[in-house]
Amino acid sequence: MSDFILQAQAAAAQENWSDVVPLLQRIVLAETAPSDQGAWLQLLDLAMQVLQKGDFQEQWEVSKVFPALGQSAIAPLIALLEDETAELESRWFAARILGGLNHPDAIRALVEQLQSSEDEDLNQVVAEALANLGTPTIAALTELLATDETRVFAVQALTQIRHSETITPLLSVVNDPSSAIRAIALEALSNFRDSRIPEVLVRALQDSSTAVRKAAITGLSSRADLSEEWNLVALLGEALSDVNLGVCQQAALALGKLGQDAAIPWLQKALMVAPTPLPLQLDLLRALSWIGTQKALESLQTYLTQVSTHLSTPLYQEIFTLLGRWDHSDLKPIAAQILIDALETLPNVAQAATLRSTIATALGELKQHLALDPLIQLLADADRGVQLHAIAALKMLDPAIVSNRLEELQATSPLPERLQAGIDVALREWKTELPR
Repeated sequence: MSDFILQAQAAAAQENWSDVVPLLQRIVLAETAPSDQGAWLQLLDLAMQVLQKGDFQEQWEVSKVFPALGQSAIAPLIALLEDETAELESRWFAARILGGLNHPDAIRALVEQLQSSEDEDLNQVVAEALANLGTPTIAALTELLATDETRVFAVQALTQIRHSETITPLLSVVNDPSSAIRAIALEALSNFRDSRIPEVLVRALQDSSTAVRKAAITGLSSRADLSEEWNLVALLGEALSDVNLGVCQQAALALGKLGQDAAIPWLQKALMVAPTPLPLQLDLLRALSWIGTQKALESLQTYLTQVSTHLSTPLYQEIFTLLGRWDHSDLKPIAAQILIDALETLPNVAQAATLRSTIATALGELKQHLALDPLIQLLADADRGVQLHAIAALKMLDPAIVSNRLEELQATSPLPERLQAGIDVALREWKTELPR
C-alpha cells in the first residue's frame, strides 16, 4: 500500500493530477486501506492538492474520497473554503464536500461563510451544502433569515430540506419585500399539509408579483381536498382573467388538475371570450381533457361544433389529440364518434390532410370498433400521409376483425380504384407482420 502512496506523491510532484486521483481512490476506497494515521494524513494532503490544483473533472473525482478520510479532512476543507485567494472552483468543491460530512464544525463554517461572503455563486453552493446536511441546519438557517444579505440563500436552503420543521421559518418570509423570496417560500410550503398554509396561498393570489401568483395557483392545484372549504374553483376561475397570460395559463391547468365538473363553465367561458390567445386556448382545452368526465367531453364537443369555422389548425390538432387520449373507457366510444363526425365536417384548408392524419391516429389510440370503417375509408385518401396514418391506426384495433373486414371488402366488386389500392396496401402490411 505504501508503494501506491509513493507513486501518488511522485505524480503529484509532477502535478500529474490525472494519475494521482485513481491512485488515491484505489488506496482510500480499498478494503485493505492503510491503518496508521501518518499514511492517512499523507493521503489527505494529496487529496487537498488535487482539489486546489486539478481541473474540474479531477476535482470531481477526488471529492469522492473525502468521506473516507474522516473528520481530519474538515479543518483543511474549512481553510480552503475561507481562503479568498483560492480558486473559486476549489472553494465550491470544499463547500460541497463539507455539506456531505454532517459535522457541527462543517455546519458552523458553512453558515459563517454564508454570512460573510459576497459571492452569489459561492453562496448558492454553500446554501445547497447546508440543505444537504438536512434538519440539523434548520435552526442556523432560520437565524440567517433575519439578515437581508443571507435571507434568499437561507430560504433556498430551507426549501431543499423538505421537512415539516421548515414550515414555520418559511411562513415568516411569505410577506417578504422580495417577490423572489415570497415565490420560493410558497412553492416549498405547497409541499406540506399544514392548516396554516391554505390561507397563505389564497391570499397570495392577489399578490402584485406574477411569480408569486403563479406559485400560489400551482400550490392550490394539488389541494382538491380544500376545494369546497376555500371555493377554489371560483378563485382559480377568476384567475383566468389575470392581466398576465402566464398566470391565466397556470389557472387553466390548475382547474383541470382539480378534476371537478364545477370548473367546466369557467373554462368554457374563457374559451369563448374573443380574442383568447392561442397558448391559453390550448391550455383550456387540456384542462377539459384532464377533468375527463362526460360533461367535460360534451363541453369539448360543443366547442368543436360551435366555433369550428374559426378554429386554427393547432387548435384542431390539439382537440383531436386530446380526444384520442380520453382516459375513461366508457367515454371512449363517444370520443371516437366525435372524431368520426369531425371527418365529415373538416374545413377545406391547406392543412386538412394533416388534420385527417391526426384524427386517424386518435381513432387508433381509442381502439374502438366503430372506427373501423371510417379508417378504412381513409385508405382511399388522396394524401399518402393520411393513408399511412390510417394503416397505423388500423393496426391498433383488433387484428383479426380488421383483417377479415379488409379481405371482405377486397372481394367486393367493384370498389373505387383508390380504395381498392389502399386496401391492397393495408393487407400487404398485415401479411408481412403475421408471425411465421
